[in-house]
Parts: sequence; structure tokens; C-alpha cells
Amino acid sequence: MKKYGKILMLALFAIILVGIFVFLYRKSRPEEIRYEQVRPALKTLQKTTVVTGKIVPRDEINIKPQISGIITELYKEAGESVKEGEVIAKVKVIPEMGSLSSAQSRVRLAEINLKQAEVELGREQSLYDRQLVSQEEYDKVRQTRDQAKEEYDAAVDALEVVRDGVSRSNAKSSSTLIRSTISGLVLDVPVKVGNSVIQSNTFNDGTTIAVVADMNDLIFDGKIDETEVGRLNEGMGMQITIGALQDLSFEAVLEYIAPKAVENNGTNEFQIKAAVNVPGNARIRSGYSANAKIVLEEADSVLAIPESTLEFSGDSIFVYVMGSDSLYARTPVVTGLSDGVNIEVKDGITAEDRLRGNRIYSKK
Repeated sequence: MKKYGKILMLALFAIILVGIFVFLYRKSRPEEIRYEQVRPALKTLQKTTVVTGKIVPRDEINIKPQISGIITELYKEAGESVKEGEVIAKVKVIPEMGSLSSAQSRVRLAEINLKQAEVELGREQSLYDRQLVSQEEYDKVRQTRDQAKEEYDAAVDALEVVRDGVSRSNAKSSSTLIRSTISGLVLDVPVKVGNSVIQSNTFNDGTTIAVVADMNDLIFDGKIDETEVGRLNEGMGMQITIGALQDLSFEAVLEYIAPKAVENNGTNEFQIKAAVNVPGNARIRSGYSANAKIVLEEADSVLAIPESTLEFSGDSIFVYVMGSDSLYARTPVVTGLSDGVNIEVKDGITAEDRLRGNRIYSKK
């Protein structure tokens, strides 16, 4: 048994030695390197940039009250359509006591003047009927009475406006009824019933009752870096994609490039706007984040190769071209437009050449 054990151990030791010898032999063999072959091809190359921004209505209108008061009724909610002139809310006027007292005093004074004018007109009428005064004198007294009546009516209207926000003579155009100034979609109603609102004046922008916009007239609003803005021109086409709607893309036309840059995190950016052509079946919401793909340069049907085949040395660019002896020769080329993957070759090779590509196989 001991004899067989020694033989087994010797055999195992011999196998290990052979394995080590084979491993070292393989490690000592020179590398065999192979490369894929690349043929130049005619392609259309585009240099593009992607601008981030938002889809927004061209115009958002803030509807504000013409008087100060308290919201008593809201007739529209965000997301509902509204037509120009349609009532959105109703405001109850809380009169300012100084203005109210002044208006009441004006009414009382106008009433006294009217009564006095009517008494004088009655006296003049009696004299005129007896032909004791001329037509001219009578007309003057009647005109004075008519003016007093007009002043009284105006004073009453002013009191009603101060007290109620509306008078009987202008009930149809009541300032207590807040109406939309455009047709569109109600994007926001930032007030509630019972909220106090104030009218716009020199010192205050006023309370916004609702925000209304025409959602059929949308634009892409974004910013582009100063290094690329010089390649843009108004009228250029753009491809818009929306992150929230991954399957939807549509065209836009650049229509505005800001003349002044805005600094953002140490870089200068220029605002751009593009008119968006939204498909009829798409429902776009205001404020969607979007990306705009813009073609800055394009080369049509040019000889192109993968950029990975290039070798750079100083200011020169080379490729390796296979010769008749199946060996690769280092050859200088002149390049053009690149799309980040393929690059245009203007001179140095032909479409029939075979180039050395990426390393695809290596063994020992």
C-alpha cells in the first residue's frame, strides 16, 4: 500500500509540473493582435447640440380686479376653458369710509342745488307763460335746472360705485364682475372665496384673480451656451422632446435669440424662443420640461470613417491603410465635420481603402 501511495504522489507531482510548464510556455509566447477592418463610407454627418428648457404659452395673462374688495363667487377653476369677456369671479366692494362720506356729501349738495333750480324754473315758467320774460331768459333758467339734474344723477352714480362697486347706469360693465380679457385655458386661480383683493395702482401690482393663456400658441423657452449661440439663426428648425411624454416629439422654429447674455453658474447663456408645432392629438401642459435638438452644421454624402480609427500626432492626423502586402501603412489624412462618432475625411484615402479599426482579438 505504501508503494502505491508513493507512485500516486509522484504522478500527481508530475502533472503539476507539466501544468506549470504549459502555463509558462503560453505566457512566454508573443501576443497575436488582430484588428477589425474598416471601409470608408458615404454618410450624412450632423453636428448637433441639445438645449434644455420648458414648453410655455406665448402669453400668460394675469386677470386683476378693477376695484378692491372681497371675493364672493368663483365661477372658474384651473383647467377649464374660458372665453373673452366671460365672468371668472365676483367681488364685493368694501367702501373706504373717507370716499364714502365724500360721495354722500356730494349727493346731498347736488340734491339741494337741484331743488333750488326746480323752484327757480317753476317761477320762471309762470312769468314766461304771461310773457313777462323773454325766451332767452327762460332757456337759461331751464338749462341751469338741467345741469343741476345731471350733477345730481352723476353724484348718485358715484355714490353707488363707491358703496357697491356698480351703479344702475353701468350695471352691464360692472367692475365687481371679473371678466377674462382673452379666450383660452385657465392655468391657475390663486385666490379663494373670502380672500381680499386690491386693484392695480401706482404702488401695487394688484391681486391676480386668475392666469389665462392660449394653449394653442406655445413656445419652447430655453438657454444656450455662448460658445454655440453664434451658430444659431432665426428660422432654424428644432426637434423638441418632452421628458414626461417620451413617445412624443415635434418640430419647432427658432424665432428669438436674446441680444444679451445672462450669467448662470459662471457661464454666459443666451435665452432662445421657438414657435412649437404641436400635433393635434397631443395634450401639452404649461411648464413641461423639454429638450430641443438643434443641427448646428451638416455635411451631406461625404466620405466618413469612425473617429476611433484616427491617430493624432501634434497637429497631424493619421490612419493605417492596408497595402497590397496586407500590412498597414501610416497615412496622413485631412478631416472635416464630426458628429462625435464618425468624422468626414476630405483627403488622404478613398472609398476603396481598407483601414485598421479597433483591436478585436488578442491571445498568447
